[in-house]
Amino acid sequence: MKRNVFGQLILLKKLVIRTFAFITYIRFNKINHPNIKGAELFQQLPSKNVLFVSNHQTYFADVSFMIHAMETALYGYPNQLKLRGILACPFVDFYFVAAEETMKSGLLPKILAYAGAITIKRTWREAGKEIKRPVDQNDTEKIKIALENGWVVNFPQGTTKPYAEGRKGTAHLIKNYKPIVIPIVINGFRRAFDKKGLFIKKRGTTLEMTIKSPLTINYDDDVETILHQVMEAIEQVEQKEK
Repeated sequence: MKRNVFGQLILLKKLVIRTFAFITYIRFNKINHPNIKGAELFQQLPSKNVLFVSNHQTYFADVSFMIHAMETALYGYPNQLKLRGILACPFVDFYFVAAEETMKSGLLPKILAYAGAITIKRTWREAGKEIKRPVDQNDTEKIKIALENGWVVNFPQGTTKPYAEGRKGTAHLIKNYKPIVIPIVINGFRRAFDKKGLFIKKRGTTLEMTIKSPLTINYDDDVETILHQVMEAIEQVEQKEK
């Protein structure tokens, strides 16, 4: 039985994705309305060393929606959500960066983690309190391995708060590993779901996702410059700061 680079059974990963696909599909495509732009780009990307950077509005709904959009596009229907697309699981070498405390907060998050979570320890916040600790090199190594073998989704702000400061760790990843960087901008999830993205707050909401062209990055730039470029691309720099 095949396993991915982290030793997870690919068959079990597909099972988790397919199981939750039915629930999330109804929420995304029936109870609410998807509006996806630029998903044809998924079909043009190499299978490795691609980093998606996105703003963040809920813990789980954002990532679930992205997986739907990716799989459906790779199945041949870009800018749509089709249940048969995600059930086919044409591509499984994708991962998403998530806080370790979030993914260990209950049985459901632990199951969802098998869909591709790269769990890391936050260096600035834990259990709702501000902290300061050094970056765990094991966390960085896990992201490196994931990039070497597939696609990684990262949320530079590390929080669902809009216009929150971006974390330099994202810029360090870009500078050190030189991935193709694809910005994604999402909207509507905060209105439609609770903070965790598990419960519906408002029906009939338009769930927007725009996949932008790859960033042209000078990898020799300092991390502050690269981070600012990323934050502008995901539209998380307030107008007054521009």
